[in-house]
Amino acid sequence: MKHFYIFILFICSFELLSAGEPSFAFCDYSQGKVFLMENGKIVWEHDAPESNDIWVLPNKNILFTAGKEVLEVTRQNDTVFYYVSKSNIFACQRLKNGNTFIGECDSGRLLELSSDGRIVKEVSILPFGEKTGGHAFMRNARRLENGRYLVAHYGGKSVSEYDEKGRVVWSVPVPGGAHSVVRLPSGNTLVAVTDKDKNPGIFEYDMTGNIVWSLTNNDLSGNPLKFAGGMHYLSDGRLFLTNWVGHVNPENPIHLLVIDKSSKKILYKVSDRDEITTISSVFALDGLEKQVKSYH
Repeated sequence: MKHFYIFILFICSFELLSAGEPSFAFCDYSQGKVFLMENGKIVWEHDAPESNDIWVLPNKNILFTAGKEVLEVTRQNDTVFYYVSKSNIFACQRLKNGNTFIGECDSGRLLELSSDGRIVKEVSILPFGEKTGGHAFMRNARRLENGRYLVAHYGGKSVSEYDEKGRVVWSVPVPGGAHSVVRLPSGNTLVAVTDKDKNPGIFEYDMTGNIVWSLTNNDLSGNPLKFAGGMHYLSDGRLFLTNWVGHVNPENPIHLLVIDKSSKKILYKVSDRDEITTISSVFALDGLEKQVKSYH
């Protein structure tokens, strides 16, 4: 009878943890698909080989990378925007002016495309004399509201901010390898750090390059973090973080964590599921609500 009560208590605890489950879109890089999950159930999916960045737009369409392509697809799976490159693409972003920002990894090009797919702006950030940055040159990248660009250099183990002519105006070393970047209203920068120095996590840098906040396995029981990938921060303090497990293939992986940034408490997690292989990027649907500001 005692064990029965313990079991019931466990079930109740699980339900409390799962109550009000967040809805989000995510990329499964290894499986080659993107998904929408609502109330703990997958409600939409689309093929997307090696997808690494995803957005749910105000019109409810999904913008995502797919290997050397970027697509905007409706919930009915109609493609309404499409760009194909000779370069690997790991970053995309819909801009306020309706154009689409794309970060081409190998070519080192930061592009802005009109709604009809024309390149209207191009900035090269390859080092002088280099013809290709290779597969590890960049991962996530963002065009900032000031017109500059924030780029995670995975292979170069750094994050750099570039002006509109491709000149470095700010940079910090990231020994663990940078995957994703978010510029906060304070001017600080959140960086998702991979597994290159075996200390994955999120690190917040101020403009002088000092680490002012961090989340690593030292803050979490069981050392769940393997490779911090995509992230999405909301103004209510919730931080969505993907935990890519493609390099380690653990028996009971944790694919996604939702963490209260101030307390570092885990609010929600996605553990081993048959439908998921690895998660590389995430977009919280709460980021579409007007009362919650979104940083992705």
